[in-house]
Amino acid sequence: MVRRGIWFKTLTLILVEAGIAFSVVVLGLSLRFPKYFDSILFEQRGIYKIALTTIVCQFIFYLFDLYDVSKPRLRRELLTDLFQAVGVVIAVLGLIFMLRPTMLLGYLEEAGDGNLVRYGNGVPVMAMMLALAMMICWRLGIHWVMRHPRLGERILIVGTDTLATEVAREAMLRRDLGYKVVGFVSEDPKLVGESLLNPKVLGVVGDLNRIVIEEKIDRVVIALQDRRGHMPVDQLLKIRLQGSAAIEEGTALYEKLTGKLSVEMLRPSWIIFSGGGKRSTVWGIARRLFNTVMAAFGLVLSLPVALLAALAIKLDSSGPIFYTQERVGKNGRVFRIIKFRSMRQDAEKDGTAQWAIARDPRVTRIGNFMRKTRIDEIPQFINILRGEMSFVGPRAERPVFVEQLTEQIPFYSQRHLVEPGLTGWAQVNYGYGASVEDAMQKLQYDLYYIKNVSLLFDIWIMFKTIKIVLFGYGR
Repeated sequence: MVRRGIWFKTLTLILVEAGIAFSVVVLGLSLRFPKYFDSILFEQRGIYKIALTTIVCQFIFYLFDLYDVSKPRLRRELLTDLFQAVGVVIAVLGLIFMLRPTMLLGYLEEAGDGNLVRYGNGVPVMAMMLALAMMICWRLGIHWVMRHPRLGERILIVGTDTLATEVAREAMLRRDLGYKVVGFVSEDPKLVGESLLNPKVLGVVGDLNRIVIEEKIDRVVIALQDRRGHMPVDQLLKIRLQGSAAIEEGTALYEKLTGKLSVEMLRPSWIIFSGGGKRSTVWGIARRLFNTVMAAFGLVLSLPVALLAALAIKLDSSGPIFYTQERVGKNGRVFRIIKFRSMRQDAEKDGTAQWAIARDPRVTRIGNFMRKTRIDEIPQFINILRGEMSFVGPRAERPVFVEQLTEQIPFYSQRHLVEPGLTGWAQVNYGYGASVEDAMQKLQYDLYYIKNVSLLFDIWIMFKTIKIVLFGYGR
C-alpha cells in the first residue's frame, strides 16, 4: 500500500476533526433545544446541514495543506495555516448562510398567520466556532506529541554515505511522521563520535546489536551504498529473530518519506523484488473505464469554459485556437497531443525544440492564465477518450526530449510503461521541468507512481490537482 502509515495518519486526522465538528454542533443543538432536538435533527434535516458544514470546513483545511502530514511544518507555520484556514471557513460559511438562510440550524415553528418562525439563529454558528477552536487545540496537541523528543519511533541508520545522510535528513525534516534519528553506525572506527547532520555515529557495525539494546531502537535502517561483503548479516539475523527492532532498507524508508524513488540510490533489484505482481485484466478494464467516464464528464462539464477560452485566444493573438504536437505515449508509441494554444504562433520559428519554462516569454497574455489554471489542457480529454492518455500518469514529453533524456538519465525509459497523464504525481509535487536536472527530479516521482499505481492513488492525485488548479500554482 502506498505510504500506508502516512495515509493512516491522514485518515485519522480527517475522521477525528469531522467528529469534533459534528459532535460540537449536535451538542449545541441538544442543549439549546432539548425538547425539539429530534425534530430539528431529523424532520427538518438538520443532520444533513451539519454534515455539509463539516465537509466545507474539511475541504478548506485540505486546500491549506492541513491534511498533508508529510509536509515539514514548524509550530508557527502550523498556527498561521490554521488561522488562515479558519478565517476562510468562517467567511465561506457566513456567505452560505447569508445566501441560503435555510441552512442555519434552528427550530422552525408555524405561526398563526401560516408563516414559519425560526428560533435560535446564531446558536449553530457559535457551536461551529467552538468546534474550530477545539480543532486548533487538537492540532497543536498532536503537533506537540509527534514532535516530542521522547515519543515517536527511534531509528538507527547503518551507513554513513549519501543514502544514509539523505534518509536521515528527510526523517528529521518530517518529525511529525513520528521518526527520531538516534544516530548512525559506521564501518570506519575513525568516524565514531563524529556528528553527521546532528545525530552522531554511535559505533561500528560490530556493535550493532549492543547499540540497538542500549539505545532502545525501534527500527534499524540499512543504508549501505555497497552491501557486498559489508552487510552485518549475523547481527541483523539476531536482531530480527530476537524481535529487538524492525529492519528496513534505506531506499524503502526514503520512498515512504518523500513519495519518490531516488534515481541515484536506486538499484533495479529494489523495483523487481519490492512486491506486487501481474495486474489483472479486470484492473486494466476498471482503469480504462474510469478514465473514459471521467474524461467524458470533464469534457461536458468544461464545455462553457472551453468556448470562452477559444474566444479569448482568437481575440488575444493571431493563430489557430488549438495546438497539436507529437508526444511519446505508452510503450514509446508516438501520438499527437491536443491543447489550447497558449504561446505565440512563432514560438519555435527556427524549428528547434525548446523547454517550456516558468514565465516563458513566448506565452501570450491569455495563455499565461490558461497555463496556471490548466484550461489549456482541456482538449486533452479527447486524447484520453482515444486511449492515448490516462487521466493520471507521467507527463507526455516530445520525442526529441525523450531521446535526449533517455541517454542522460538512468531508468528514464521506464516512465513509458504506463499511459501519460493529464495530471500526475510528478506534476502535483514538482512543477515546471525546464532542464535535465528537472527531468531527473520528476522521473523520481514518476517511478514512484509507476511502482505504486492504483485507482485509489489516481483519485488522490486528482484531489491534489484540484487544489493546484484553484490556487494557480504548479504545472
